[in-house]
Amino acid sequence: MSVLARERKLSKLEFYMNARRIYKKLLFLMIRDFGMKPRARQPTFYTRGWNAEDRELFEQIASKYGLSRIVEDYPYWTLEIFRNKLIRLLDEMMENITNAYTVWATTKAEADYRRVSQDKAIAACESLKQTFELIVDVLPVKVDKLLPYVDAIDREIALLKGWRKADNKRNKTLK
Repeated sequence: MSVLARERKLSKLEFYMNARRIYKKLLFLMIRDFGMKPRARQPTFYTRGWNAEDRELFEQIASKYGLSRIVEDYPYWTLEIFRNKLIRLLDEMMENITNAYTVWATTKAEADYRRVSQDKAIAACESLKQTFELIVDVLPVKVDKLLPYVDAIDREIALLKGWRKADNKRNKTLK
């Protein structure tokens, strides 16, 4: 016997587990410079085939002037700005999901707090998508490489909205 769609519930913490997967995937994406490079480029990457004396001199200069990573086509600071913003948004998303989940609403005020936290988590997801659009506009990143991440964020938004909708039904009886 099947369960009616309106009576189905999300599997246990699916919205949370999906958010954790997104966080992990985006961290690995940032490590690879948003998919522009297959791996991080250290100064030793550029010194392959050099004699030992020249390689040592190059690595000393790179470390002395803070060039522990060398990027040719775009300023490295742009990557740092995007990384910091994405990490801040991911932290905000996880924090709000956790805040909302830790409250079991028994009063209208608790239900409102939980709802606001859910709304903030959804807003953080939307901001993540907007940041990806900006990354595509500024950096030489192919849109196709970021689409799976945007799809995962869209799924997270749908899961959070479903969780919020289920709460709305339950919270109608609160005073």
